[in-house]
Parts: sequence; C-alpha cells; structure tokens
Amino acid sequence: MVWNMKLSLLAVTVFLSAGLTACGGGSGGSDSASASDLESKTIDLGESLFHDTNLSLDRTQSCATCHDPDHAFTDPSTNDGGNVRAASLGDDGVSLGDRNTPTALYSASIPEFSFGTHRRFNSPQADYVGYIGGQFWDGRATTLEDQAGGPPLNPVEMNMPDKATVVARLRENTGYEEAFTELYGTNIFDDVDAAYSAMTQAIAAFERSPVMSPFNSKYDKFIRGEYQYSPVSKAALGKARFFSQQFTNCATCHQLRPNGNSGETFSNYEFHNIGVPVNTELRTANGSEDGFTDTGLAAIDAVSDETDTSGLEGKFRVPTLRNVGVTAPYMHNGVFQSLDTVIRFYDRHLTNSTNGINPETGIAWAAPEVGENISFTELRQGTALSENDIEGLVCFLYSLTDEQYEHLLPEDAAECGL
Repeated sequence: MVWNMKLSLLAVTVFLSAGLTACGGGSGGSDSASASDLESKTIDLGESLFHDTNLSLDRTQSCATCHDPDHAFTDPSTNDGGNVRAASLGDDGVSLGDRNTPTALYSASIPEFSFGTHRRFNSPQADYVGYIGGQFWDGRATTLEDQAGGPPLNPVEMNMPDKATVVARLRENTGYEEAFTELYGTNIFDDVDAAYSAMTQAIAAFERSPVMSPFNSKYDKFIRGEYQYSPVSKAALGKARFFSQQFTNCATCHQLRPNGNSGETFSNYEFHNIGVPVNTELRTANGSEDGFTDTGLAAIDAVSDETDTSGLEGKFRVPTLRNVGVTAPYMHNGVFQSLDTVIRFYDRHLTNSTNGINPETGIAWAAPEVGENISFTELRQGTALSENDIEGLVCFLYSLTDEQYEHLLPEDAAECGL
C-alpha cells in the first residue's frame, strides 16, 4: 500500500455528513440544516467538550488541561525544579504517566495507523517500508476519534471508570443534550457506546478544524511569498542545513512533501528508535517498577498478531516539528529540555562529532533505553555540525512557530534574525 496524505475541508464535510447520517442525525429538527451548519455546530460542540473538566472523575481535568490552547496545545505546567513537566499530572493531582504530552496541533494531518510504503523526499535514503501514523507516540489509536476516546478512561489521565459514567456526565449539561440530539439523533443517549462515539466524533471534528492547523508560521509565509529569511541570518543558515542532503539528516524523517510545498508538517510519521535514554527523573516521580522498559510500538494491540515484535521495540512515531520551539521538553519521555541539546544528541552519531557530552547533565550521553533496532542508517547520514550550524538549526526551528505563539519563544530567538 502506498501511503499519501489527504486532508481537505471537503473530506471533513463528507466525514461529518456520513457520521451524522449513520448516527441518525438529521432528525429532531436538523433535516433542513446545511452540511456547513452541521459541521460548524459539531466543531463548536467538540471545542466545548475539549475544555470540559466535568468529563474527568474529580472534575479537575479536560483535554485542554494537558493541551493548553495558550501554549501551542501542550502542557506548560512545571515541576518543583521549575522545568516544564516531562509528563502531565492526572485528574487526581498525583498520577504521572511515562510520556511527554505532544502538541495536539496538526494532529489532523497524522494518517491513520497502517503498514505501508511511502516516498522520502529530499533524502538519499531508500523509501520507507513499515508502520506509519496513528495517534499517540506509539500509534496505538488508529484515528483521531480513537484518540479522543482514550484519555477520559485512562486511570492516569481523566480517570473515569467507564463510558457510562462519561455519558452520564454529558447528560448533566442540558446544552450537550440539545446539541447531541440535534446532531446525532433524538435517541443518541439510549445507547452508551453510540453516545460515547458521538462525543469522540465531535472532539475529532474540533481537532480537524482550521484553528488546530493554522499554518501561519514565518516558514509558511515564506512559502506563500509573504516573508523572506534574511540571507545573512542564523535562521537562513539553519534552513539551508535542514533541507540539505549533504550536511544533515533532518529531512529524512522530518519532511513530508517536496521542497517548497505548502502544508508541510515536518514529520513523515515513520516509526524509529533513535536511542533515547531513560528519563530517570520521571521514572522516580511516577513510581515505575524497577526494570520497566517502554517498548513503544512493539507493545500496542495493532501489532500483537505479529509472530515476533522484538524488531519494533523502542520505536516511536516521528513527531511534527511545528511549534517545537515553544513545546519543550523533548522526546517521547521529555528527557531533554532544550532544542540545542536535542540537536547535539543527534549530531553525536556523526563522524568527527565533538558532541559526546550531554550539556544538560555535563556527562556522557546515557545509554539508550532500548539498545536494539536503533535507526543508525538514518542517524549516521550527514556530517558533524559546527556551532554555527547548531545555532542556525535552532533558529530555523523557531521559524516554524505559528504566529500566535511567537511570544512564547525563548529569549535567544531574538538573535536569529527572524
């Protein structure tokens, strides 16, 4: 199967129309509503649900708690050391997961989880064959709807005991009752599974809306001819390095479309093990059992029928780089606090690299959590970076920040010439 990204307003409208018809939508006075009216109402409902803390057990947590719209839809809360948390606190105010909260922005661009082949652009590497896409770091939710249904029932997140309890909370809100019956049929609450599914459809519709995929960074404006990188700026150097097959390996995994195309998400949604070390501070805080290993892709249900999943251990889906300058910490377990550290972590694999020390710890890089299946072919492509190269790459990544979040960029962004 050859995988291609396809997302359009038409596709969203068709999806919504089909979903509403299947659920009995159109009854209860909505027969005359246009598809665009239904789409708008569904998005509005989804946005309300996204922000509703009543859908958690102690009524303290919503989707927006960990995906704060004011902070690029990530969790800005800090730990006792003043750093942004590597993992979000649960509804009980105590529970901690084991993975970093990813941005919910551009999640609509992530393809459904599948096994396939797709072309790599701007890379000397062969086309990729393997698992692609899916929501969450490990791809365990095939669709946005599947993803939306996960956190309410997760004991370390919103902690609701079952779908029936979630639906009962929905029915406490008369506005929800009216919206659900208009959009999904007068009998929608007669079936708990159908009502829960309708909730996930509405949240997914909000996540597919333009507000969640604004494409208004300086890079996007450059592609549209509305902005120019100063040719002598650090950001311009970083841009040249990022897309270079000769000097870096960035584009091998972080470029989805041919050069110069709009809608670039800066992820091709492949799965790789890049040798990320254990986040020992997080493991201590969340009380993980001694010897626990996060095997990522290998542990999800969708691959459980494979005879041997050992070759998948340690692999996680490539994340988008959009708004990466304002969404620290980094990696699937939040082990690194700065982009400078992340770039040096990658550079250490290259011949003649001088980045053998983790600048955040002052000692050599810790061993990978999973030492097998590391994507050395991709990691060892390119040449060792200079200090100017590293600064330039950080600056270019800052330019992928959407306009409404530029005020969150670190102080050193002022030196980038953006």
